[in-house]
Amino acid sequence: MQHRSDRRATIRDVAKAAGVSPITASRAMQGSGLVRPKTIEKVVQAAKQLDYIPNLAAGTLSTNASHLVAVILPNMSNSIFADTLQSISDSLRDSGYQLLVGYSDNSPELEELLVRTFLSRRADAIVMTGHMHSDETNTLLRRAGVPIVEMWSLNDKPLDTCVGISNFDAARSMTEFMLDKGHRRVAFIGGLLKNNDRTQSRLEGYRAALEAAGLDYDPDLVREVPFEFEHGSLAMRELLAARQKPDAVFAASDILALGALLECNQQGLSVPGDIAVAGFDDERLASLIKPSLTTIGVPRQAIGEKVASVVLSALRGAPVDQRIFDMGFTLVERESA
Repeated sequence: MQHRSDRRATIRDVAKAAGVSPITASRAMQGSGLVRPKTIEKVVQAAKQLDYIPNLAAGTLSTNASHLVAVILPNMSNSIFADTLQSISDSLRDSGYQLLVGYSDNSPELEELLVRTFLSRRADAIVMTGHMHSDETNTLLRRAGVPIVEMWSLNDKPLDTCVGISNFDAARSMTEFMLDKGHRRVAFIGGLLKNNDRTQSRLEGYRAALEAAGLDYDPDLVREVPFEFEHGSLAMRELLAARQKPDAVFAASDILALGALLECNQQGLSVPGDIAVAGFDDERLASLIKPSLTTIGVPRQAIGEKVASVVLSALRGAPVDQRIFDMGFTLVERESA
């Protein structure tokens, strides 16, 4: 049997092909326990033959639920966000939810547009990255009436719920680690600070560790660059060309740290003999390169699982007894520092 018409098949077409009523066909497509398994199988087979696509918009209007969860990420190039996204998707799939994904490029204006778009699509929940949003976005989210989860960083006053790590504590711990190794001119290569609470907190943690050790914060030892491999290399080149070179470098991401390591290699420097290097995120390559990279391990998959758990609990109307979930971090010591 083939559906030869140019028009899209409807549930009535499926019902007719399966020899059941439209209401039975609709229930069968939803896997209702009111329909016998054999009937469900017959209806599903008819739907496949007719290339039937359910009208989810109609279901949304009738049930006020789209079974869509929107996720806004800063970019699509960083695998750490991809891991978290995959974890969210895997955890939500069994409950019948799919993801809408948007990338803000750390732009408040684009993030606001994405929020408006996702709300117009009647997303059942919205997951944001970080807690720095425009005033208009904050207003939209507060009025949305759906669960909101801010992930990857912690906030004492989240819009709804936040799931992540203390970027401040993690950066402070890594800087203290390098100071404890005897280094006194520890440089910092960070991402662009504008509209990025994670990078800002990491810089603040670095600075706090220096001050606690009685060392002055030296702006000449700090580089602010995009989170890209080549910029880590360029930043390291600038630091090594300075009159007073650093004896250690803490990069606020493994991407930047790998670029810094490559520059050291090209200049014939021994790591950590001539200069120590550390990163942040524990990317897959961190343990494979030579020397292996000392870094901050972030439980990105666990963050995704917790985000999904929080979203599902909220959508099921479970009582809220916690709004801030600190997933913790680990300092992974390897060969580079």
